[in-house]
Amino acid sequence: MRNRILAIAAVAAAIGAPMAAQAQGEMTTGVVRGGTVIMNDDLPGIAVDQRPAFREYVVRERVPDYSIPERVIVGGVLPETGVTYYDVPQTYGVMPYRYTVVNGETVLVEPRTRRIVQVVE
Repeated sequence: MRNRILAIAAVAAAIGAPMAAQAQGEMTTGVVRGGTVIMNDDLPGIAVDQRPAFREYVVRERVPDYSIPERVIVGGVLPETGVTYYDVPQTYGVMPYRYTVVNGETVLVEPRTRRIVQVVE
């Protein structure tokens, strides 16, 4: 009986976890090399209301667009050479990250690992 109750509780938790995660905020889900990545718009990055202004800033700065053969997705790692990374202005509040434009997409990158933390849409 006890094992049955534990099994039912485990199934209920597994079913309810995605719903609970989605209730926390707007989510974007993507797949990175076999794993699932969930990007919550409440996490660090360019806030939704600041994205249009940031995109305009990038266009004004005439940041070159780099081409890579891989898809540009959150969690992807950019090449060590051939891409230039730029500081994000303080007005956007994401100081630890840098940005660049790859395959026509503006991305925020963790500078030490070159891992994409946000695709600014």
